[in-house]
Amino acid sequence: MTNTLDSRSTWAKKARFGRGGGWGNPSISNHGVGSEDSVPKSRRPKTALSRKIRVPVLSPLGEALMPTTSVRARKWIASKKAKPVWNDLNIFCVQLLVEPSGTETQEIVASIDPGKMFSGIAAVSKKAVLFAAHVVLPFKRVIARKQAQKILRRARRGRRINRNIPFAQRAHRQKRFNNRRNHKLPPSIRANRQLELRIIQELTKLFPVTEIVYEYVKARGNKGFSPVMVGQKWMLKQLSDIAPTHTLEGWQTSILRKHLGLKKNKNDKSIQDVTTHGNDAIALGASRFVQYKAFHTSNSRGHHWVGSIQLTDAPFKVIARPQLYRRQLHFENPQKGGIRKRKGGTVAPFGFRSGDLVQATKGKNTVKGYIGGYSEKNKVVSLYEGVTWKRLGQFSVSKAKLLKRSTGLCIT
Repeated sequence: MTNTLDSRSTWAKKARFGRGGGWGNPSISNHGVGSEDSVPKSRRPKTALSRKIRVPVLSPLGEALMPTTSVRARKWIASKKAKPVWNDLNIFCVQLLVEPSGTETQEIVASIDPGKMFSGIAAVSKKAVLFAAHVVLPFKRVIARKQAQKILRRARRGRRINRNIPFAQRAHRQKRFNNRRNHKLPPSIRANRQLELRIIQELTKLFPVTEIVYEYVKARGNKGFSPVMVGQKWMLKQLSDIAPTHTLEGWQTSILRKHLGLKKNKNDKSIQDVTTHGNDAIALGASRFVQYKAFHTSNSRGHHWVGSIQLTDAPFKVIARPQLYRRQLHFENPQKGGIRKRKGGTVAPFGFRSGDLVQATKGKNTVKGYIGGYSEKNKVVSLYEGVTWKRLGQFSVSKAKLLKRSTGLCIT
């Protein structure tokens, strides 16, 4: 794990004002291209929009090859040389039915811009942006569930213990002494990092990723710690097992993003757009191809931008985790008679599973959604919107059609 850029005092000041060199001329696509106010107009890079979307290619054995253009992918499918495939990220790719003409690969970088509530993930090469995503993290929901779990656990303990007998005879648990696990991540932070790691693992199945760039957060504030900072070393260790991993700091990402002319929405980070977190992830990946380096000649010395990258249109996804109740088996409040109603579970009795993507019809309306509940008595399933988990309604099982089995991810 290395940090490839110079120290902040040198790199930031000279990169911002362009001492000793120009801003270069990278080819920019419409990934929220816009001028940053802090960049002088005379030094803003020229933009050349490109809409060449790359399609991932898999070998007959399922190994990731270099992506191709959408035009060539359509020709392969028409000539029966390849077949269309969709992966767990709902990205369209083609799998060759014949042996490839070559297996040489170029440098492809996967990048992560981590956050507390939202993260950005991208995959880029020198000639194209291959993928960008806005990830909705399960941080707050996990905290709420752990609090409810604590309440229910204490309620069970209260029902279990008979306080009419002496204390030494009560059914208390034994003393735990010093058997705590070391280096344990809090559940909410672990859920965030595992979701990001899952997406990177899926990307490595589509693209021959050679490097991973991770933004290392050094937050300042009065609090004892930042939730984004917790678990960074654990995450870097997991990523280094996949591919060589490098780190950048936030100020370095900001300068490079401004150099590339990519917009940044700083007002509302919940907006599901590439300008909130996706462009930061693209800039992180571009750092392996565009760098600010020192030069020295007989007449001058200073710093200038070295390298170039072609920023093209790319698939943009909003990814979240389905908000299922896996372990909460009943509602907290009992019904009449002291019986608690069933809640949660991952298997429905109608051939569906919680998290399955289905298409259902009610009257003249046809909707697509994820299964989040069911009623065995009425033979209906409840459908939910993927990212916000807003309830779309109940639909009859006979009018619901399975589109895709649950993958543990909701993609829009």
